[in-house]
Amino acid sequence: MSKIDEIRAEMMKAMKNKEKDRKETLSMLLAALKNKAIDKRADLTPEEEYEVIKKEIKQTKETMDLAPADRTDIIDQCKARLAVLFEFAPEEMSEEAIRAVIKEVMEALGIMEPSAKDKGKIMKELMPRVKGKADGSLVNKLVGEILA
Repeated sequence: MSKIDEIRAEMMKAMKNKEKDRKETLSMLLAALKNKAIDKRADLTPEEEYEVIKKEIKQTKETMDLAPADRTDIIDQCKARLAVLFEFAPEEMSEEAIRAVIKEVMEALGIMEPSAKDKGKIMKELMPRVKGKADGSLVNKLVGEILA
């Protein structure tokens, strides 16, 4: 079952239960997934579906961060929207799991004493392994800590 079908089924449930905010969020997510599929002119892979979901989460977080503090209605709406979006987001890797993958990459590259010069090589090998499973900024931060 694709994410589109899963989200459509959840949206129907939300409509039957008269959950307006949940239905709107699912409708927005469904539209984003369909638009991506139309742009691609083919069905989306699970990785591509997760990319769309993560993009929606990122945009909602940015909206929440940019909202003035006195606009609690916008902040509350974003929090509710994020709660729904996280139901469909892929499970993120923990810091420990990311560190383990970094160590594997360093061993595979034969880097025993990492220096700042090795960061590019490490990231080049590391990012395809964690793409879609871990936040890129977190991965970058952890690699920087290991190289420091």
